[in-house]
Amino acid sequence: MVVLNKIYTRTGDDGTTALGSGDRVAKYSPRIEAYGTVDETNAAIGVARLELTEEDKAVGEMLERIQNDLFDLGADLCVPQKEADDGGLRIVAAQVERLEAEIDALNGELEPLRSFVLPGGTRAAAALHVARTVCRRAERRMAELAAMDGEPVSEPALHYVNRLSDFLFVAGRYVNGKGKGDVLWTPGENR
Repeated sequence: MVVLNKIYTRTGDDGTTALGSGDRVAKYSPRIEAYGTVDETNAAIGVARLELTEEDKAVGEMLERIQNDLFDLGADLCVPQKEADDGGLRIVAAQVERLEAEIDALNGELEPLRSFVLPGGTRAAAALHVARTVCRRAERRMAELAAMDGEPVSEPALHYVNRLSDFLFVAGRYVNGKGKGDVLWTPGENR
C-alpha cells in the first residue's frame, strides 16, 4: 500500500528526482520523460472519461482499467529492470491481450473506415483523440529509451503502449455514435 503523508520533500529542488530503485537522475532524463508522458496519457484519459455518456458506460469501464494499467506501466518504467525476474511490478502479456480483446470488441461494432478520421465529433471522441496523441508521444519516448544502452524497457510495456493508442482511436470512433459521427478527412479539399 502506498502512504503519502507529506507531499513536498524538497529533494527535487536541485533538478533531480528519484527512480523507484532509489537512484537519482535529472528530471529531464529520458526515463523520466517516458513515464512522465505515460502520466500525461493517464490524465488525458481521465478528462476523456468526464465526457462519456451513459451509453458509453462499457468504454468508461475499459478506460478505468486502462488508467490502473498506466500506473503499472509507470511503476514498470520507474524501476529499470536489471534481471529477467527482478520482482518489480511489470506490464505483462495478459494486459496487452485484454487490451487487444477490447479493441476487437469495440471495432466489431464499427463500419470499416474509408478515409482517415479527423479528431472531432462528440466531446468524448475529441478528448479520446487528444489522449491518443499523447499516448503516441509516450510510445515515442519509450521506444527512444529502449534504444539507449543500459536503459531497458520490457517488450510487454512497449506492446501495451502501442495497443493503447489503437484502443483510444477505436474508442473515439465508438463514442462518436459507433462511427456515424466521425469527421472524415477529405484530401485536398481546401486547395
